[in-house]
Amino acid sequence: MRDWIALNMTPGVGPRAAARLLERFGSAEGVYAALRAELERLRLKPEAVESIVLRDRHEDAERELLRVREAGADVLVLDDGTYPALLREIADPPITLYVKGDWAACFDSPCVAVVGSRRASTYGQNVAVMLARDLASRGVCVVSGLARGIDAAAHRGALEAGGRTVAVLGTGVDEVYPRDHKKLAEEIVAKGGALVSQFPLGTPPIPENFPYRNRIISGLSLGTMLVEAAENSGSLITARLALEQSREVFAVPGNITSRNSFGTNYLIKGAGAKLVQQWQDVVAELPPEIAARLLPPEPKKKGRRAGVDQTPPDLSERERAVFRLLSTDEPAHIDALSEATGAGVAELTGTLLSLEMRELIRQLPGKCFVRKL
Repeated sequence: MRDWIALNMTPGVGPRAAARLLERFGSAEGVYAALRAELERLRLKPEAVESIVLRDRHEDAERELLRVREAGADVLVLDDGTYPALLREIADPPITLYVKGDWAACFDSPCVAVVGSRRASTYGQNVAVMLARDLASRGVCVVSGLARGIDAAAHRGALEAGGRTVAVLGTGVDEVYPRDHKKLAEEIVAKGGALVSQFPLGTPPIPENFPYRNRIISGLSLGTMLVEAAENSGSLITARLALEQSREVFAVPGNITSRNSFGTNYLIKGAGAKLVQQWQDVVAELPPEIAARLLPPEPKKKGRRAGVDQTPPDLSERERAVFRLLSTDEPAHIDALSEATGAGVAELTGTLLSLEMRELIRQLPGKCFVRKL
């Protein structure tokens, strides 16, 4: 593990450089066993080559590991069996993942990201709370970025439902940004959720960290849902990353005159995002084995069953004859009923009206009828 942490802390080794190194040498241990000439052929930054050859980050890694344990956190590395399987599938997974909280239970649950504008409207925040609450109450882990606006609303919706939520940070897991979300972060951990970051402890909220954070949000998730996003929103970056990762993308439609609706409406219109009005719209697009577990079973049809007489006892002979010809799932046309009973259409109309007024049957378009029972 020390080699992985050291490589993650090496200046000049970002996700793409790390991916090239691991593709060539197979593991962090293999990277540190490589010759200088082999490293230089990969066109790494000189400072990265020098740091790897001299192994000058290993003492830092030892201290980092000690600090992680003191903070009550863990470090998962890319070749570890506990590393999230979905995240490992993306093109540039973080080689180390700092986690705090009940991360194992979170990653074992089906995860869906809910992201959106920091300057969210009341409508957007209410929708984010509602959808996150509905998903979390059914066992979906809600993933977001702890930002103001939609992200915070999504986390709070999941917590209200007593469900799990993961906050992916653009800082170290010991730093909370924005600072006024410190209590929210503590509540996430206390209630069975987790904080996640690729960055070493003590990393401050540097702007360039957040696009890296976004690929983890989408990478951990089976799908990403946008609730309000302006034209140049960072949430649109997360949606684009989800598409590149071959994950589902969902969007909540918004007011066409609102700036915050540009991103969501654009995704629905131009990028094929699934329009979301309720939690079932999301779950229905998840892998079938997961959707089948989360969606309520379809009600059984009440069609006629052989040997069971469901006819009310107080019907006239003609009403009883017509009622027995009807079922709840196969509409019968009035002409077919006329032929089966031998009654004229005019006479049959009165019988059907009587049954309909007693709320035993209902009429469908085209003079077709079905039972209500």
